[in-house]
Amino acid sequence: MDLSTYNDKNWSNVFVDSNVPDVCKQEPCVVGVDEAGRGPVLGPMVYGICFCPVTKHDDLKAAGVADSKTLTEEQREKLFNIIHEKNDYIGWSLEVISPLYISNCMYKRPKVSLNEISHNAAISLIKRAISAGVNVSEVYLDTVGPPEKYQAKVQDIFPTIKVTVEKKADALYPCVSGASICAKVARDRALNSVTKNFLMNSLDQVFGFPGIVRFSWSTAEKIVEEKCVPVAWNEEEDEDKKDKTPSVLEYFARKQKSSDGGSVDHPPLKKRHYFFTDRCLKTVESF
Repeated sequence: MDLSTYNDKNWSNVFVDSNVPDVCKQEPCVVGVDEAGRGPVLGPMVYGICFCPVTKHDDLKAAGVADSKTLTEEQREKLFNIIHEKNDYIGWSLEVISPLYISNCMYKRPKVSLNEISHNAAISLIKRAISAGVNVSEVYLDTVGPPEKYQAKVQDIFPTIKVTVEKKADALYPCVSGASICAKVARDRALNSVTKNFLMNSLDQVFGFPGIVRFSWSTAEKIVEEKCVPVAWNEEEDEDKKDKTPSVLEYFARKQKSSDGGSVDHPPLKKRHYFFTDRCLKTVESF
């Protein structure tokens, strides 16, 4: 899955496609349609389709394909690799829809709703598969809005194809589950790239990242090590002594025997506060 075009120009929409297996051009095929990233405020919305011959539909389920929302990121990546490697009978196509495009549509007069953007993306992907030579006979879609209206809309555009629109279709039909996985993997990868670009663009060579960034995360630490000005700390403490953890008894009065057999209390040892030691401050006895 090559998302370099979108990563370089993430203000525009991008299509990403697999090869179309010969068997998908020869035999009747099912096409599943689903999306990822409809709700989040950051990153693109990705629409995806996954297609295979009708006779191979159950093989997708046997491969472990399931609704992407029930899977971990690691499981989704693994299943996408399986889908991608089964290129002798499975194909997929994606439209990565940029946040800028979505915002522009929704601010238009008249406004283009997110539902309409979603419908247009699903329909364009089905048309794209047909143009690529896929012998589409059945289409299954996860609903956006009322399923009856959505199904009638798609059926009118593709009158010779069996169209099924249902709620939770990604959990019911393996081809929709496959589309869900492809879309989610693409969105995760695109968002990871956006995050890295944000970190690089907001980095100060002396002060590091703004407070919104978790400095302790390995991604941030690696960028700081590679891009920031090196800092050497001047340690005045004796390294041998610094590593020795003091005994808790040092904070209490020591009792020693006196010459007459009694005990004598000595005050506890005083230790300089870390406020002074961390800043290498010393006591000034004269002005």
